Formats: sequence, C-alpha cells, structure tokens
Amino acid sequence: MTAQRQERNRIRLRIALIGLLGLVAVCSFAPVIVHAGTTERLVVDRNTGLAIDGFDPVAYFTDRQARQGQSEFEASAKGAVWRFCNDDNRKFFLARPDIYGPQFGGYDPVAVARGVPLAGNALIWLISGQRLYLFDREDNRDAFAANPERYLGAARERWPGLMATLAE
Repeated sequence: MTAQRQERNRIRLRIALIGLLGLVAVCSFAPVIVHAGTTERLVVDRNTGLAIDGFDPVAYFTDRQARQGQSEFEASAKGAVWRFCNDDNRKFFLARPDIYGPQFGGYDPVAVARGVPLAGNALIWLISGQRLYLFDREDNRDAFAANPERYLGAARERWPGLMATLAE
C-alpha cells in the first residue's frame, strides 16, 4: 500500500471515529422517548381533550358500531370533551354517563385486572352486561368475551387502587 493510500485510510478512520463519538454524545443528551400510558382517571387525548378519540359512546349501544362523533354535537362531562353523532345521543349520554361511558375510564379491563392502567382503543370494544369496555388489543377483548366475570372481579378489586395513582 502506498503512503498516500495509508494516509487516506487513517483520515477515513478518524472521520468515522469522530462521527461515532458525535453520535454517542448526541444520544446521551437527547431526551428519551417513552410511550407511557395515560395518567388520568379517564382516558383523554392530551392534545384535543377528546374522550375515546372522539367516538360517540352512545353509538356503540344504538348502532352496534364505533362511529366518529361530530364537533357540532359535543358535551363536556367527567373532565373531557365527548362527541356524538346527533343531539339525541348527546342527551342520552348526559342523562346517564355512567351507563354510556366506557367502564374503568376507558382503560382495558384485562390490563386493569392485572393492575396495569393500559388505555383502551376505541375501535376494539365490547358491550357486556349493558356496559361498554374498550381494549388495548383484540386478544384481550377475546379473552374477556370468553369469561367476563373472571376479569371483572379482579378489575373491580384493583380499580380503586389504580384510580388512586391516576390524576383527577
């Protein structure tokens, strides 16, 4: 190898080393991104203030499907903004938010039964015992559907303790 080629290789090695050191420095000072669960007693979008991603909670019961609510049919309740498909659904909800609102504040009841406040997904849902439950994933919904009482007993027992750890 010629002296000129050896010098170029040393320069490339130094550049690579400086780049690696710079990357290490940037990574050590960069904030760590953590996907943490929500810490409120009711799952609410932190940017919009919407409960259950703006889906109409009454439509799960009346239409048997998840339907996006409209901004012209909004109401504030339980510290969140709720959207509805029509004014009747809004009135039904305001009269009985305990019936139409998701149980466990919109947290996955299977996770709550394990003692973990894991936010449910408005598109993965189930009505059981005339109550709405939201789930983090389909596996949890399917397990819950197969034996609701198994999970509800543990979830009801753990929910007060979990609620105490969540902000109002």
